[in-house]
Amino acid sequence: MKLLLPLLAAFALAGTARAQVPDAAPASAAASAPTEAPGPKVDLETSMGKIVIELDPARAPRTVANFLRYVRAGHYNGVIFHRVIDGFMIQTGGYRLDRSEKPTRPPIPLESRNGLSNVRGSVAMARTAIPDSATSQFFINVADNLGLDQAHAPDGEGYAVFGRVVQGMDVVDRIKAVPTHAVGVFQNLPVHPVTINKAIVER
Repeated sequence: MKLLLPLLAAFALAGTARAQVPDAAPASAAASAPTEAPGPKVDLETSMGKIVIELDPARAPRTVANFLRYVRAGHYNGVIFHRVIDGFMIQTGGYRLDRSEKPTRPPIPLESRNGLSNVRGSVAMARTAIPDSATSQFFINVADNLGLDQAHAPDGEGYAVFGRVVQGMDVVDRIKAVPTHAVGVFQNLPVHPVTINKAIVER
């Protein structure tokens, strides 16, 4: 199993994460909202309810295209939320129920300089310490994590936001509050698995 490196010293949290993410209030949610015509939506039918994500292909074209390829290929069906940190983020997209890692496509270029911010409800790609390393894993910010934005990130790169939750933040908030424990390399794994049963493109 590939161990992913913690990146932000200010938010040093161990685990298998491709992203590190902290806490605040939804003060600047408008900063992550698409300004152009509404983008495509993806329904995440989780074991705790439905989350609807609106994507922003105008600002994050490569990231959105990559995400949609994974959705249409059925990659996210049956994956677990393997990293859940209340006040920070919930992360998924890489592991099956038995915690085995799913194969991925080649990594994509980082699109963190797109004007979108890691505010509460925004959706961003997870990555390793290498900027252009994102593949399938993504996270939903459960707080304003402005330290993950390129302009404020310690590594000068940050994390690429490519969408936002437009329905189901109550589900996100339920997921962020589940009990977690450490199992092997997973430091913030839900005690009772939370899964994406199916991910589908609405339009």
